[in-house]
Amino acid sequence: MVDPPNSIFIPLTLSFMTAASEPALRHNGLSYKELISVFNRCFLDSYRCELVSGFPEPIYYPAENSTPARVCFREDFASSALHEIAHWCIAGEKRRQLVDFGYWYEPDGRTAKQQKTFEQVEVKPQALEWLFSLAAGIRFQVSVDNLAGEQTDTTGFKQAVYAEARSMISGQLPRRAQIFLDAVKQQTGNSSEFEKILRFQDIL
Repeated sequence: MVDPPNSIFIPLTLSFMTAASEPALRHNGLSYKELISVFNRCFLDSYRCELVSGFPEPIYYPAENSTPARVCFREDFASSALHEIAHWCIAGEKRRQLVDFGYWYEPDGRTAKQQKTFEQVEVKPQALEWLFSLAAGIRFQVSVDNLAGEQTDTTGFKQAVYAEARSMISGQLPRRAQIFLDAVKQQTGNSSEFEKILRFQDIL
């Protein structure tokens, strides 16, 4: 799998564990088709929402008449699926009634001010995506998504994502996030070492 084009990813210094004494993930990564199966099994009946692949850009469509809501991710990228699932799990009921949750999105090429706004709303989704990625056995990379824009120092953003992920582990996740995370853990067996793994990973 290659990363989606038109976005820039900041890799973690330690993507996953290498030393024998360090915790390791026990699955080689769920495919996008497996993620679709897990998500739809969890939410298609209970929330009338399905996960759909093959879109040129990710987008969310609310339910309409007999058509369920759709979390649409880019092409066949599992990482895109997890990111869009994270947004859906965080969005409240009113936002889930709006196309793309009613968020304004400025495409690649943002100014420093626009980028700061982007990063502020991306901290929680990317932190949750990180936890989903750990459970799914998929490599996580912090995304600033501004390849053509004004270059800024992303250290603070990466630190915020890291801190939020640690906070999520020790706190209580949103209900749908917990349901999905538990289902993915059950599928892969990656269930008990999140705290250790995050401690070993250095995103600076």
